[in-house]
Amino acid sequence: MTYARVLALCLLLFSCKSEYQKLEEKELASGKEVNELFLGLELGMPKRDFFEACWQLNKQGKLTNGPTELSVEYSASMPSGFPAKMRFYPQFDQEKIYLMPIEFTYEGWAPWNEELSAEKLREDVVKLFESWYGPGFIEVRSEDKSQVVYVKMDGNRRIRIFKKHISAVRAEISDLPVEKKLKGNTNS
Repeated sequence: MTYARVLALCLLLFSCKSEYQKLEEKELASGKEVNELFLGLELGMPKRDFFEACWQLNKQGKLTNGPTELSVEYSASMPSGFPAKMRFYPQFDQEKIYLMPIEFTYEGWAPWNEELSAEKLREDVVKLFESWYGPGFIEVRSEDKSQVVYVKMDGNRRIRIFKKHISAVRAEISDLPVEKKLKGNTNS
């Protein structure tokens, strides 16, 4: 192949990458490390420090035990003004936080209440996270357009927000290099 053909092929392959793939490559290549989560919690935080921080926030009345054995509950002030519960519990690698799954639900949700639908909640969570982490969320859709995920990357930290089911929205904040290492691949 000639140099021009190789260059054209490379350009074609690069242009076939999705907006998300380009964002991920750029952010991971930046070498920037961003570990901030919320309420003073951080990616890479040792398990013991996580429990101590939650205990202190509980004593201050900011956190409570969630409805399941392994969940922490926080009453989130949503941009819409509708009260919501934020439930979370991290996943650990080598006793350090690498993934923080979070589930949001409106307190007054009912199937007939359109104002509190999961779609509205997803919009609310994106706005809340923009106030916490800054703008830059992009919309990513599945090939069949049935699933919508909002994604933001800052260096190693990836934030994803998506509808979990009819009444809940899930957010996941991860240290992407650690997550990829644990999954044993480079595609996520």
